[in-house]
Amino acid sequence: MSIQQGQTESTAPKFGRLDAALADVQAAIHRSSDYLLSRQHSEGHWCGELEADSMLEADYIFLHTLLESGDPGRLKRACTEMMRYQKDDGSWSLYPGGPGNVSLSVKCYFSAKLMNIPASDPRLIKCREWILAHGGVVACNTFTKMYLCALGQYDYDAVPAIPPEIVLFPNWFYFNIYEISSWSRSILVPLAIIYAKKPFKKIPAEHSIDELYVGGRANSNLRLQWDRKNRISWRNFFIAIDRIMHWAEAVHLRPVRKLALKRAEKWMLERLEMSDGLGAIYPAMMNAIIALRCLGYSEDDPQVIRARDEFEKLGIEEPANEDMPATFRMQPCMSPVWDTAQALYALGEAGVPRNDSRMVKAADWLLSKEVRAKGDWAVKVPRTEPGGWYFEFNNEFYPDTDDTAQVLLAFSKVDNPRERYQHQVAQRAIEWEFAMQCRNGGWGSFDKDNTKMIFQYIPFADHNAMLDPPTVDITGRMLEMLAIYGYTREDKRVEKAIKFILSEQEPDGSWFGRWGVNYIYGTFLVLRGLEAIGFDRNEPQVQQAAEWIRMVQNPDGGWGETCGSYDDPNTRGLGPSTPSQTAWALLGLLAAGDDRSDSIAKGVRWLLERQLNDGSWDESMGEGAKREGIITGTGFPKVFYLAYTMYRQYFPLMALTAYQRAMEKSSF
Repeated sequence: MSIQQGQTESTAPKFGRLDAALADVQAAIHRSSDYLLSRQHSEGHWCGELEADSMLEADYIFLHTLLESGDPGRLKRACTEMMRYQKDDGSWSLYPGGPGNVSLSVKCYFSAKLMNIPASDPRLIKCREWILAHGGVVACNTFTKMYLCALGQYDYDAVPAIPPEIVLFPNWFYFNIYEISSWSRSILVPLAIIYAKKPFKKIPAEHSIDELYVGGRANSNLRLQWDRKNRISWRNFFIAIDRIMHWAEAVHLRPVRKLALKRAEKWMLERLEMSDGLGAIYPAMMNAIIALRCLGYSEDDPQVIRARDEFEKLGIEEPANEDMPATFRMQPCMSPVWDTAQALYALGEAGVPRNDSRMVKAADWLLSKEVRAKGDWAVKVPRTEPGGWYFEFNNEFYPDTDDTAQVLLAFSKVDNPRERYQHQVAQRAIEWEFAMQCRNGGWGSFDKDNTKMIFQYIPFADHNAMLDPPTVDITGRMLEMLAIYGYTREDKRVEKAIKFILSEQEPDGSWFGRWGVNYIYGTFLVLRGLEAIGFDRNEPQVQQAAEWIRMVQNPDGGWGETCGSYDDPNTRGLGPSTPSQTAWALLGLLAAGDDRSDSIAKGVRWLLERQLNDGSWDESMGEGAKREGIITGTGFPKVFYLAYTMYRQYFPLMALTAYQRAMEKSSF
């Protein structure tokens, strides 16, 4: 096995046969557990870095250019970080090894020019040629165009309208802000303020990007184009509405604009409380900073200072080394609740004593993060007591069903001296989970029945993340959690969830993964949930799924899948082997009752041989300045992906533990 630069060579044995000796598996489990425990923070939680694409650094440069703020040295380091991910063809991609993306490439090109990299630079020449070949600036999405407008590089009257009046629509109205996903809501409300106020900063001519318009900016049609083939379509309907709104904007026909801005401001300020920034996610936090300044808040206003401080906390400084200069990168958000719940559960499965002080400390930290206030979710379920957990350090308005289920799974591995209180909290959370179950039996992430598919055609919805429908991956985890807490198929809500899952199975036996890449993720979670709840392993749906997992195993014994499977489902299950995805595949097979096949033995051996001597696994590609984490997490399919740097640690530990347990059980 070749070791990439920067890795420590594995001390795991090299097997001459397929079967992994249980002693070797146990030794790997101990090393992994020790490594994971060494990463626990003194407060009791775990929090790995979240990696994403270069949009974060490009937008960081844009924000500080617009507001004439920021540390010049940090901005320069952010530019260095951004430029090192440029592809050989000149573009930037949404994930390592992926195709170029025009919106991201325009942002990076523009940010490079804002940082005084001239248009004559060979890197920008190559990027410019690529962008022009792929439609130019006009081909960008709405969010990109809105940011360009603020610096004079696009026209406000040509971008899809995002009127703040949408916040005035009552909750009973077919379209209101609570019928779109929570993340879109937190991004769009401040963006609607920005649209209404239309901030503008003049930049030097040498920083402009007129050269990125095919045929020149003056000759470009910047408006959304009608669908000529399908004249009667939802797209054309919404474009017509958009044209009417632009006309009203032009003639100042905005009778309730002042009221709308006040309502939007109030909505935003309320959600800045009990939160690490609006929605505790990067784009909403950035939009909120700009919106506050547009509303007249001064730079030294406490709201602005706090919003900026929370935003800057997402940054990570990387000192220079022999491979590259000092850089600065941004995280899209932080994941302490998620990582803590996953790590705690994995350690409990691995045999760390239930009363170990480190386990209890982690459980107590999670207890301190329970949601006790009603958030946006309560619009759909108003008579439900608050409960559950969010993803970040603080995000009280937005608990999610997936984090909540995983926290409850983690609690099942700890004997807490506060057992009675922990039990009360768990029961409250389970009741909240059931209240959030959708009509079709599945669970979405943040909202109930967020499924009005028509909203995908709204012109400003081209970020492909307008809705939060129920998904099988969350529903599978929910079944696993409910089984641990004593629920069975006799419960009608459980049976409804099973029917939803079975109805979503693909013809080849796999399941789509909304929150992890991709079909390997969805399939493993479904199989875990079905096994836990008592669904017969011999049913054809289970065995077909197991056969699909075996079928897509790589020749090296591992499993992998790229983000490209979201664009082309025919590539599902295909990609270089990774520790996290190999672990998911093994967990899925074991849940399906396969503990003796060559696929299992090869997969376990793959993990053992690639474990490093400190007990960890590496999940990155490239060398030197080009080294980057492989993406196995999903933010928004086709739009935004995440590398959870701890996935490569706790999921292999879970897989090896599950394998050990299966082997020990079958030996009796």
